Amino acid sequence: MKYDIAVVILNYNSSSYTINCIKSIIEKTDKNTSFQLVIVDNASQKKDYESLKSYTDSLGSNSILIRSKINTGFGGGNMLGVNHCNAKYISFVNNDTIFQNDCLNKLKVFMDSNSQIGVCGPQAFKENGELLPTIDHFASLPREIIGRWFLEFINPNKYPVRKKLYTQPIKAQFVAGSFMFFRTSDFNNIGGFDTNIFLYYEETDLCKRLLKIGKQAYLFPQAKFTHYHGASTKKSIDIKIELKISLLYVIRKHYGLFQYWILLLFFQVRYFFSSLIKPKYFKLWLILIAQAPLSSSLRSKQKINDY
Repeated sequence: MKYDIAVVILNYNSSSYTINCIKSIIEKTDKNTSFQLVIVDNASQKKDYESLKSYTDSLGSNSILIRSKINTGFGGGNMLGVNHCNAKYISFVNNDTIFQNDCLNKLKVFMDSNSQIGVCGPQAFKENGELLPTIDHFASLPREIIGRWFLEFINPNKYPVRKKLYTQPIKAQFVAGSFMFFRTSDFNNIGGFDTNIFLYYEETDLCKRLLKIGKQAYLFPQAKFTHYHGASTKKSIDIKIELKISLLYVIRKHYGLFQYWILLLFFQVRYFFSSLIKPKYFKLWLILIAQAPLSSSLRSKQKINDY
């Protein structure tokens, strides 16, 4: 059966969030909507997986739970889910989110209205109801060195203000990876996620490639969701290292060696001095001195679960 919308959700040792996310999707989505739920467990611990499986076994035939024996990261896990999707539209939804309204139908109608929209996302809010920025500017040398706020100040048309509650759809460079809604044909056309990226900056990469086929990213603020920001990934120095590895990979891929080397040198100097004040950054500085290779990514530290 071909569905209107497929929703891919990753779970990694956070089944309670995943279950609540699924419940909100089922509750808020119009009962006449044809949608598919594809849940990918990214090598969680046995107890967490079994808790998730116990719940998903009670769902209808439009849902499927896939178990990966190794953590393949955000892009890799989502691509595993893509292999089981059969729908006109495909949405990637973080498991630490809750739908506030019928996001799927609202985004579908919006996408139907304009074939030049390649990806869109709803407006995010924090758990306490505060606005959570849902659009952002491409990872780039200027953004990293002079900052987002300055780019927004000097060229607001190209760099729309992120920390603003919009009431009408707005074109952006990319929408947050916590909730991305694609036309499946466009997603397939650009080759999906780059699985060299284990975590972070997938949105810049996807939307850069969408631009090459003439497709834009939009925020559609009439669709709303709550994001328990960072609940599924705890902060640590290893996560900060992963951020820099992914960032430098994306810069090199889309902007070339010159900008890559400039940004790498900037980070090497910056984190040398940071490590003198905060020794935990010494580990990051060593990775940067080694040119932040993909071999230092968390991907290389994953092990196959035998249960």
